[in-house]
Amino acid sequence: MKDVFLIGTYSSKFGKFADKSYRDLVREAYLEVLADAGMENGDLIDFAYFGNCRMHAVDQPLIRGQACFIPLVQEGLFPERVPVINVEGACSTASMAFHSAWKDILSGQSQLTLAMGVEKLFFPNDPVGMLKAFEEGMDRFTPEQTLNVYKKAGELIGKPFETSPDRTVFMDTYSMQAKYHMYKYGTTQRQIAFGAAKNHNFGAKNPKAQYRFEQTVDQVLEDREVSYPLTRAMCAPIGDGAASALLCSEEFLKTLPVKNQGRAVRVKASTFTGGKYRSFDEPSLSKTAADKAYKIAGIKPEDIDVAEIHDATAFCEIYQVEMLGFCPMGQGGVFVESGATTLEGDIPVNTSGGLVSKGHPVGATGLSMIYELAAQLRDEAGERQVKNAEFALQENGGGVIGFEEAACSVVILQKY
Repeated sequence: MKDVFLIGTYSSKFGKFADKSYRDLVREAYLEVLADAGMENGDLIDFAYFGNCRMHAVDQPLIRGQACFIPLVQEGLFPERVPVINVEGACSTASMAFHSAWKDILSGQSQLTLAMGVEKLFFPNDPVGMLKAFEEGMDRFTPEQTLNVYKKAGELIGKPFETSPDRTVFMDTYSMQAKYHMYKYGTTQRQIAFGAAKNHNFGAKNPKAQYRFEQTVDQVLEDREVSYPLTRAMCAPIGDGAASALLCSEEFLKTLPVKNQGRAVRVKASTFTGGKYRSFDEPSLSKTAADKAYKIAGIKPEDIDVAEIHDATAFCEIYQVEMLGFCPMGQGGVFVESGATTLEGDIPVNTSGGLVSKGHPVGATGLSMIYELAAQLRDEAGERQVKNAEFALQENGGGVIGFEEAACSVVILQKY
């Protein structure tokens, strides 16, 4: 397979930025990714993919990317006539932009492509609307089909599925998935808390993270309950942010200065899978995506040195380390509690702080994971640096179909 290279990455700080507009975030993510690639301008960009989920909340439901980029075009900062394709896939939106940009290079149609994801979820004057927005990531034609799946799971384990207007329905679905895992495999709330505390401690070392404070396991357990077994410290916060990436062909890479070539990261694989109404014990779509990615990259799970996993709640890390092949099925809780996913462990996971600490502006999340992994492979992660990292893996899910996500990305990167 043809080589594709990542030559520029950027992530804004994530947080609640009521004073920043979508255009402010786009400008930052665009200019900074050019700077990271050592490029003075974007004149050679062939194609751009723009990811966003919620811009309709500010009355821009269509041509989102075009509306955000046109000031940059008018100022001569973004090239005229370059097409901008809008993509949306709930929490996996930015990964869809990345995957599309990757395929353009792979096909030979483009030499340099831009992927960007931007999101604003924090609207202080509309807290109810912020929570309601997350329901858009579910099957709205037949919502009862998804809800019936969770009711059935609750009946099976003897713990009813319940929702509440003071939290997103996603927290209730993750809560039931966690409770089923506890019922099936003996996973404990303390094991979930261990993963959350570990990620908050990583986040405290990440200047881009929304939450920058350390937590102990007991502090995580003592925090306010959201939906048992999940406490607030186990759940990703609402926030704003943007992230971006520049991808290029090997031919284009060779035209860059040696210094910039040395910071390139090889994209070994990028895969996507679609969700379905699976049975409770059937492996998730993330396992299918991971198996495809390992095959394309020609490596095995044990070759991965660092991973960023979609932990919208801390339980997700426990489940996904199983799906990604880092430990046997049902052993995720024991694996995480053993310290295997810490900086000194077998496979450091979520060195950025993960979604629970770094934050989760849904349209930007997938590319923020790529940013962290590129920093690791470039030996630029500071206190979070994994020693001698060669292969890195990103897993990013989006939306809900039954007992799993609607879409899932797995990307494998290699140090160049």
